[in-house]
This record gives sequence, C-alpha cells and structure tokens, in this order.
Amino acid sequence: MSKPIIVFDLDGTLVDTAPDLLDSLNHTLVAGGLAEVDDTAFRRFVGQGGRIMIERACSAQRKQLAAAEHDRLHEIFLDHYTVNIPGRSLPYPGVVAAMDRFAGAGYLLAVCTNKYENLARGLIRALGLSDRFAAITGPETFGIRKPDPRHLTETIANAGGDVSRAVMVGDSVTDIDTAKAAGIPVVAVDFGYTDRHVSEYEPSVVISHYDELTLGMAQKLIDAASR
Repeated sequence: MSKPIIVFDLDGTLVDTAPDLLDSLNHTLVAGGLAEVDDTAFRRFVGQGGRIMIERACSAQRKQLAAAEHDRLHEIFLDHYTVNIPGRSLPYPGVVAAMDRFAGAGYLLAVCTNKYENLARGLIRALGLSDRFAAITGPETFGIRKPDPRHLTETIANAGGDVSRAVMVGDSVTDIDTAKAAGIPVVAVDFGYTDRHVSEYEPSVVISHYDELTLGMAQKLIDAASR
C-alpha cells in the first residue's frame, strides 16, 4: 500500500516569499513604465505564477500588455527573482516541526506549486529543505497547472503517495479549488497571499499556525474523504 501524503503549496503556504516576490514584481513594473505596488495590492496578484501576477498587476493599472512586452517583462521578473534566491524568504513558523511530525509518522511530503519547478527547487534547496520532499512539481513538470486537479494528483503519483490518503495544504482559492476538484481534503492557512479570507472559499479546515496541523487532524480529514 502506498504511503499517506501531505502536499504543500509553496508561496504563501510553506514559505513566506512575499518580500522577494514583491521586490521582483516592482522591479519589473518600473521597467515597464508602471508604478510600484504595496504589500496589500501585491496579495491580489499572486496565485498562478509570475506571468499571471505581472498581467494582473498591469491590468490593475489599466495597461494592456502586448505579447512581446509581456514576454519581456516576464523575463525581467524571472532574472531578478532568480539571482536573489533565497533573499528574505523564510519557512513559516512551525512548518519545519510539522513536517518532522508527519515524516516521523510515515507520511510522504511533496510540493505542488505554480512557481516554475526550477525556481521552486532552487528556493527549497537554498533553505535547506530539499531532502524532506518526495516530489517538487511546477506548471512545466506535467504541462498543467493548478487549479487543474491533475497537477495535484500527478504530484502525488510522482511522490509515490496514495491519492486516497492525501491532504493538500494551501493558502488560496487556487489551492482549494484544485484539491476539491481532485476529491482531496484541503487545509487552508490564513496567513498567506489572498485578498479575501480563505474561509470564504470553504476549505476543509482553516489553520492560523502550523502547530494546528496535527496527525489527528490529517487522519480525520482522510477518513471523512473516504466515506
């Protein structure tokens, strides 16, 4: 029998990357002749990767991007972000202890993110967390991205996990919709990157600290999903 598995989103869930994403986004916006955004505005733009983040930020300033300009700004963003990894990004409080808890109980751990896989791996490696994950996947790994549920189910399969004994942990409507479409329970953290409280998207559970993500909670969610 395959092992149970906890699958984490990355930005805003596993790691607080906001300071570095915001720096790179503002660097890119200035290069495109636009105004910088603050932390509050930034949270409305994240969720499906850098390219869509740039598109949303430009649209908020009523600038429509031609394809070539969108490509140019995306490359500027990627270059700035890549050379500054890990920057000021840090795992959220309690997340390392939570991973230890689940690994010690025989769970696999994985990351399913809309950040490019190479950037995700680079960040996780720079933070010294690579050895903890059985799989780290991005949108190019399978040619699909969240909220397509296959991104999540293929991540679980790639890690050697059991879809029927899986829990997703995320911070956004994208993560919640992905897990729901896959028939997998989802724990939403309320400290991530969304302009509305995650409870509005009706996840299975909302937590405010990783101390609340217990073995008992995970088992209860898995049991309920299998009924």
